[in-house]
Amino acid sequence: MSTTIIGPYEDDDPTEACSTIHHEAIGTMTTLSGGDDVPLASLTTLRVGGPARHLVIARTNDELLGTVRDCDRRGEPCVVLGGGSNVLVGDDGFDGTVVRVATAGLSAEVSSCGGALVTVAAGQVWDDFVVHAIDQEWIGPEFLSGIPGLVGSTPIQNVGAYGVEVGEFIARVRTWDRVDDTQRTFTADQCGFGYRFSRFKAEPDRYVVLDVTMQFNLGTRSLPVRYSELARRLGVEPGERANTSTVRQTVLAVRNGKGMVLNPDDHDTWSAGSFFTNPLVTPDQVPDGAPAFAQPDGRVKTSAAWLIDHAGYGKGFKVAEDAPACLSTKHVLALTNRGSAKSSDLTCLARTVIDGVREAYGITLVPEPRLIGCAI
Repeated sequence: MSTTIIGPYEDDDPTEACSTIHHEAIGTMTTLSGGDDVPLASLTTLRVGGPARHLVIARTNDELLGTVRDCDRRGEPCVVLGGGSNVLVGDDGFDGTVVRVATAGLSAEVSSCGGALVTVAAGQVWDDFVVHAIDQEWIGPEFLSGIPGLVGSTPIQNVGAYGVEVGEFIARVRTWDRVDDTQRTFTADQCGFGYRFSRFKAEPDRYVVLDVTMQFNLGTRSLPVRYSELARRLGVEPGERANTSTVRQTVLAVRNGKGMVLNPDDHDTWSAGSFFTNPLVTPDQVPDGAPAFAQPDGRVKTSAAWLIDHAGYGKGFKVAEDAPACLSTKHVLALTNRGSAKSSDLTCLARTVIDGVREAYGITLVPEPRLIGCAI
């Protein structure tokens, strides 16, 4: 196998052997089980959603593709579910087969003079991979610490945080094309990555992600810190680097302060993370005082959180005093289940916020989670 040169180790010794290949299982294996009429609420971080007529836990690619292809041939509705961290399921559930991806493990080609080329199973828990990457001195994922979900979901949404997006590391994504009934592998430039976007998101349900191959430089110092709040917490200037383990712990602390690290005892984390994407608008649409970040296409990215807050929907906002869903008490971008919410409670809250922001600023917020069996 040839080695792809992706950048030197900081203290590289050119006399060392240049490549090793290893296969590893990381994290813990899922204990989920399938069946008929299985409630989907327990498979999502919002903890809402009715039953799937049939649930399959796919621990191998053969199980995954065998189930999906069988459903497609028979014309049975079939949804592929990852970690459930970016999905809102309707109260009536899903009248078909839901396949929960549970494949795991990785294969890494590591070169002391080149870097690491790592292929990770779609069902691998993302944050377990981040921990492993830091331990192996693979630079970059530390900024994406604490993000829930599975590796296979990250290219779909082009997951990002603190100025870093997973698309920066991706070399290729191997998929099953349900339309053409064939395997297709996309290189990074073919994935159509944009802000919380990819070709996989543009055609939902068409591509089943099988594995993701990523490229990393090696070392213990992070990528340059791009996010000013994080730089301040790390005690560095924006553009400087820090120890990767320190970056992870700091990112987790910042996310925890915003209710963005899963905790079963904290209802602020019973959410789908940021429920709305930051709007991309023309410069003249940005309200006075709102954050504005110029984009290459001439548009401006502004802050959904700023718009929500300044439209009158502060932390903890509810549509009614006894409503079982509300905006997080820590972060207005998250819609949360306070323990007894239904999907309809969350869609009502989302509509209220969308309508209010549109009325105040003429900007329509776009929900980030995938909607299954419901609409906003």
